[in-house]
Amino acid sequence: MKSIVTGALLLGLLSCAPNDYTIPAVSCTESTPLNSTYSRAQALQALLDRGTADGIPGMSIAVFTPEEGYWAGASGYARLEDKTALQICHLHYGQSVAKLYTAIGILKLVEAGKIALDEPVTTYLPARFSDYITEAHTITVRMLLNHTSGIPGYSLDTDYVTVLLQHPLRTFTPEQYLSYIRKAPLAFKPGSYFEYSDTNYLLLALIADRVSGSYDRLIQESILTPLTLHQTFYDAIQQQPNVVNSYFDRFGNGKLENVSQMQQANVNSLRGDDGITASPLDYVKLLRGLFEGKLLSDKSMTTMTIWVKDQKGEFRYGMGLYFEHFSGQVAYGHGGAGLGAGCGLYYFPEKKLYVFLGTNLGTLTDGPYVRKIGNLRDELLDLLLK
Repeated sequence: MKSIVTGALLLGLLSCAPNDYTIPAVSCTESTPLNSTYSRAQALQALLDRGTADGIPGMSIAVFTPEEGYWAGASGYARLEDKTALQICHLHYGQSVAKLYTAIGILKLVEAGKIALDEPVTTYLPARFSDYITEAHTITVRMLLNHTSGIPGYSLDTDYVTVLLQHPLRTFTPEQYLSYIRKAPLAFKPGSYFEYSDTNYLLLALIADRVSGSYDRLIQESILTPLTLHQTFYDAIQQQPNVVNSYFDRFGNGKLENVSQMQQANVNSLRGDDGITASPLDYVKLLRGLFEGKLLSDKSMTTMTIWVKDQKGEFRYGMGLYFEHFSGQVAYGHGGAGLGAGCGLYYFPEKKLYVFLGTNLGTLTDGPYVRKIGNLRDELLDLLLK
């Protein structure tokens, strides 16, 4: 649930009474060896503890550097209702970080000669899907990957938002998502510039289904199996007992509501643009495996990191990766925002630092808690990068 019209979301949520959307949560175990003498451990843990003492339900971090190896920390609760402590092994919602996994899978199909990046999407999409897209024959696979297609985002459509809010536990099919942008005008001429759209990556998942036989199997065989990521899940989230509960500050007044069932139902519907849960260390292992050359060829990595510009002429996006700056350092990675979750996954090449930050508090809309999380993220990254 990356992009929903904020005003419509708030209007819908404010019109309904609180509901009990809790799910069970259990303790768990992390098997990855950690560096117990990590130099920044105490300071990072103190920042996490400060955030949860200030009302954030739970926060986790995982890091890796070649010099000091892996370290992870957690603070607060995986489930507030029964005070289940948040542990580093609990699963966090990746939200739009899933786009990175999709991009890797598609580039593996390019390496196998099954997809050509500059072919029109109509070459690979079944007609029943491509018929939803205006001028689909002018849009290439590359344009989907780097968000230069001009296709509007289904998650910004007010009719979709209305249905989602009126039926919070409803699940959707890919075709139902596409129906909300059926023959909608393109936002700009394809290839002109970067503009983020969840629809691009939904279409890529459908292309993967057509070309490889199964998007889910592609992700498993291209990423999860090679990197032995046993705490990463693309479906059946409801079967994972160590997934965090999700919370939302609906009124911006500090009173948190449990929205776990709504969060889970929505994420279970999403493919390509969202739909993943993983442990903090598994997220870091994914990014490390990518930039250490364990997943893609050098040629594919070069293609993935050709940064395209936004309307302002600034470099913004590659393929499943943002081009960012934090604390004066270049970062490659992706963030994710949802009704009941938020996270960031980044690689800092100059420092050879990999970091994941996650919370089980909704970051999709603005509010005092979301600003606290943003400030804490900046402090955590400042500490890691100094």
